[in-house]
Amino acid sequence: MSGRSAGTADDGGAQSAPPYEEADVIFHGGEIVTAAADSQESDPRPEAVAVKDGVIVHVGDHREAVERWQGPRTQVRDLAGRALLPGFIDAHGHLGGIGLQATLANLLADPDGDVTDIASLQEKLRAWARSPVGAFSQWIIGFGYDDAMLAEGRHPTREDLDKVSTTRPVLAIHQSFHLGAVNSRGLKELGYTRAIADPDGGVIRRQPGPVARPFGEPNGVLEETAFGPASEKATAGLPLTALAALFSKGVASAASFGFTTVQEGGATLKNLKALRDAAALVPFKIDVVAYARADEATASPEPDPVGASREYKRGVRAAGVKMYLDGSPQGRTAWLTKPYEERPEGTPEGYRGYPAIEDPKVVLDQVRTAYARGWQVLAHVNGDAAIDQFTEAVQAAAAEDEEAGPVDRRTVAIHAQTAREDQIDAFARLGVIPSFFSMHTFYWGDWYRKTVLGEERAATISPARWAVDRQMIYTSHHDAPVALPNSIAILSSQVTRRTRTDRVVLGPEQRVSALDAVKSITIHAAHQYFEQDRKGSIEVGKLADLVILSANPLTVPPEEIKDIKVAETIKKGTTIHSATGANADDPGSAGLEVPTDYQWHGCC
Repeated sequence: MSGRSAGTADDGGAQSAPPYEEADVIFHGGEIVTAAADSQESDPRPEAVAVKDGVIVHVGDHREAVERWQGPRTQVRDLAGRALLPGFIDAHGHLGGIGLQATLANLLADPDGDVTDIASLQEKLRAWARSPVGAFSQWIIGFGYDDAMLAEGRHPTREDLDKVSTTRPVLAIHQSFHLGAVNSRGLKELGYTRAIADPDGGVIRRQPGPVARPFGEPNGVLEETAFGPASEKATAGLPLTALAALFSKGVASAASFGFTTVQEGGATLKNLKALRDAAALVPFKIDVVAYARADEATASPEPDPVGASREYKRGVRAAGVKMYLDGSPQGRTAWLTKPYEERPEGTPEGYRGYPAIEDPKVVLDQVRTAYARGWQVLAHVNGDAAIDQFTEAVQAAAAEDEEAGPVDRRTVAIHAQTAREDQIDAFARLGVIPSFFSMHTFYWGDWYRKTVLGEERAATISPARWAVDRQMIYTSHHDAPVALPNSIAILSSQVTRRTRTDRVVLGPEQRVSALDAVKSITIHAAHQYFEQDRKGSIEVGKLADLVILSANPLTVPPEEIKDIKVAETIKKGTTIHSATGANADDPGSAGLEVPTDYQWHGCC
């Protein structure tokens, strides 16, 4: 990394120029991590960073920064030993879902909540129903329960949720956002009876009895496409004030974790319009990259319903489309090539989950159409069978363009949770960027070992080391609302792979360095978005998107990374979040006037 400053041309001596070019702020006195693409952990760190007009103008020597850039109005910021890093970039998440997460009853387990059993889950729902939002909501809704963490070791049923209310529909959303449970009134609202068959790509779980599947009395637990209508109906019934605040709450939450660029991954075309309309009223304080649902966008008769662009307009740009090819490993709906270690109740011997799209021709058509229209493709692929389906479609679609030569599409495999080593090789060959949901190693590592995959397969979930060994660019994400948009947890989970309950290291050979982890949410995430020339590292000429941390993740012991706190988030030189509340331009003001036809469509 060069320590050179940006400068201006000599005026020829006609008038003596001041000895400095006045910067807005100079940071010094801490550990500066540039995260440049070619940086190494052993590199000497710069002493100072200067920012002018929202752009980094100096990275290097502190004395030079003072002599060249400090003027009467320059703010000099002593980091007091804290760490300065590039602002974090969300490689995959759901902005509206982050806001929704902050709006609904919190059913999460420790460390993000305190639900431990079905009784505490019921009490959380009852309390939310009495809250200002819940009292005016048509449905009683909570998010984040995890059957793996409930004392009963199972999903809540209709009977459990009937104890919350028999007069109002109730929905408890699983932490994966691929499943949920409703009460008897909720089943009635959805029209789910014993006579209704399972929808394609989903399951209505049934009560034990003599009636063979797919019929039988619903027990309240809904998977995938059977769950989707429940989440849509329930969230559509939220008060208009709550719906209007989803974007602003999402921005504020993301900024509090150090993110300066976030994603709205998998929006309906209607919600994509709502996002743009919100930005037109009040520009977003952080950058939002949106991806439309591929099934809807590729089927649209409009020539370009997405309106993809590399440039932001009032803080928002659309980049492409998001495909959904399977479900959730922790919910045991992801599509695998080998059976689950323990299959869910009521499923047949050898159960391997199921695809979201049965016909591979449909998958190929979506990829082909997106490529033809110049849309970047993101694909939700958790199970290795879904990854096979996706890579086959990518290879076939790319082969059709061979005469035109190679194209830098930066197609992304979202989650790639159970990717085999040969599939990482396929990603490298096809130019596919794997974006791992690395926090699975923490949240569900023990569940994977004992229930989902067994010890051997569980050891290679989120296989970032395989990507590093091949010198590939990979990214990591939080997939909020599935997890909190916790940047520090993303880093810690990659470096330690320590599980939540048993505290074992899950597949130690898949651990990566702290610098690799930092790059996965900075310069590599910027590369994923085609924005590496303006974001993702602390280099002269790039945007002053920065985050100040309580400690440097590259120098603290790996097991202490999880304790690092975000002290301040800075977007284009302006503080948008401060842990102390001082000098922060509230990012929550963005998007307060969200059009109320916005409807959360699920994820993740």
